[in-house]
Amino acid sequence: MNYKSTKTEYLEVSKTHKIYYEVCGNSETEPILFVHGGPGAGFSEHDKRFFNFNKQKVVFFDQRGASKSIPFGSIRENTTQDLVNDINKLLDYLKIDKIILFGGSWGTTLGLVYAIQNADRIKGMLLRGIFLGNKTSIEHYLNGGVKNDFPKIWERFSKNVPKENQLSIPEYYLHKMINGSKQERKHFSYEWAFYEISIFKKNITKKEVENILNQIPYESLSIMESHYLSNNCFIEENYIFDNITKIENIPIKIVHGKEDAICPSKFAIELNEKLMKSDLFITEGGHSDSEIEIEQKLIEIINKNVW
Repeated sequence: MNYKSTKTEYLEVSKTHKIYYEVCGNSETEPILFVHGGPGAGFSEHDKRFFNFNKQKVVFFDQRGASKSIPFGSIRENTTQDLVNDINKLLDYLKIDKIILFGGSWGTTLGLVYAIQNADRIKGMLLRGIFLGNKTSIEHYLNGGVKNDFPKIWERFSKNVPKENQLSIPEYYLHKMINGSKQERKHFSYEWAFYEISIFKKNITKKEVENILNQIPYESLSIMESHYLSNNCFIEENYIFDNITKIENIPIKIVHGKEDAICPSKFAIELNEKLMKSDLFITEGGHSDSEIEIEQKLIEIINKNVW
C-alpha cells in the first residue's frame, strides 16, 4: 500500500551524516515519532500500516548509517548519544516541540534513553519488544542465551567465529564486515542478519527468513548491530534503570511477545515494575511486530490515542 508523504527529505546532522526522513499525514494533532529497531534496520513502508494518516501526523526517519541515510552503513560518529542528538535536531528542524514516541526493539532502548534526557518533549510512549541495552540483554542475545531453543541456528551463527579467536562474537563479525574481503563482508553481514531474523518470529521458516533478507537493507542492520553491541550500546551499564525516575511521569504502554527469543519478556516485566505510569500487555508471539496479536495491540493503542 502506498501512503502520501507530506515531506521527504535529508537532514544534515553532522559533517559526516545526513539522515533520511518522511513526514506522513496532514493532521494538526500531536505528532508521533517512529523509532526503528536494529540498530541499523531503518524504517519501511510496512511500518506505516500502524497509523491512520487521516487523523495522525507521523515522522519516520532512518538513524545514522541505516537504510536510506547517508553514508550507508557508516559507524563513524555513530553512538547512542549521536542518535539522541539527531532526534532533537530533526524535531527542532520540523518545529515540533512534543511527541508521542513509538519504538520497537532497539527503538525502545533509544527511545528510553532519549526520553530520560528529554522528558519535557515526550507526551507518551508506545514500546514494543523491550531491549534494555545492558549486559544481561546483550549476553542473552549473543552469548548463548538462545542456544537451548534454537541450537541449529546458534551453531550456524557461532561457528563463523574461530575458537582460537580472542574477539567477542560481535567484535569478530564487525571486524570481518569492515575489514574483510568483498566476499567476507557479504557473508558475515548475511549470517548476522540470518541469525536475528531466524529467531525473531515464532515458527518462521528458512524460506521466510531468506525472503525477508531479500527485502531489507541487512548490511546496515548487521554492521550497526555488531558495532553497537560490541560497545555495550554506548551507554553506561543499567543506564535506563538508574535514571528511571526521570520518566516516571510519562504515560508508557508496553507490548511484548510471550515467546520473544531475542528479548525475553522478563525484561519488559522488570521495566514495567519500575515505572509509575505504565501498562504492560504480554501477548502471544515472539519479537516481530508482524505477529498477529502484537500487531493488533499496537494498532489498537496508537489509534486510540490514549495519551
